[in-house]
Amino acid sequence: MAVIHRTTMEPTKLELLAPWLPSRPWYHGDARGPRLSRAGGFRLDDPKGEVGIEFMIVTDESGARPEAYLVPVTYRGAPLDGAEHALIGTSEHGVLGRRWVYDGCHDPVAVAELAALVEGRAEAQAQSVSDTPDEEVTRACAGELTVPADLTAVDTPEHTELSAPDGTALRVLRTLRPAPDGVPLPEPGAAGHVAGVWELPDGTRARGLLCVLHTTPPV
Repeated sequence: MAVIHRTTMEPTKLELLAPWLPSRPWYHGDARGPRLSRAGGFRLDDPKGEVGIEFMIVTDESGARPEAYLVPVTYRGAPLDGAEHALIGTSEHGVLGRRWVYDGCHDPVAVAELAALVEGRAEAQAQSVSDTPDEEVTRACAGELTVPADLTAVDTPEHTELSAPDGTALRVLRTLRPAPDGVPLPEPGAAGHVAGVWELPDGTRARGLLCVLHTTPPV
């Protein structure tokens, strides 16, 4: 399991995200720049121990109302070939040195582990504590489905679609919405999902869907 280092990053994660978020089609805040705070998230382990994988949830209060965004990111010790379009930026880690930070939806290691989480082969880990499962992250999958490995990421105004040639689609919800009564309900026709919690600006906690799996093209 990944070790969480108690150290610094320069620039910080939020400082990296601030100029990058407004360039995304799913960003709905003030184009002059977000006002971000951390609201939650979890980690996944890279089986090879080379890539850090974090699913960050951040709140932006720059627009007409606060918005919660899901931002999967990966941390690498060297550039990822062919992923220049997915680079969020670089940062100096106090222990590991320079890290290349990528949009995780465009990093094959993060996508593979997200698929494993949906299938039940991987376990979500606490965002800030080493060797600790995050039991607030739940998942469901109908039957013994296998998510294809050859997923292509396309960003839309509300989510990132990870789709395969056979019609399978893993939809990463970028703009998060609390579930009614705190009980996430799967989308119609969904074959699986991941749900989690995050903190609202008033200090209360919300629960909702983070990712949805369809085995036929979603409408």
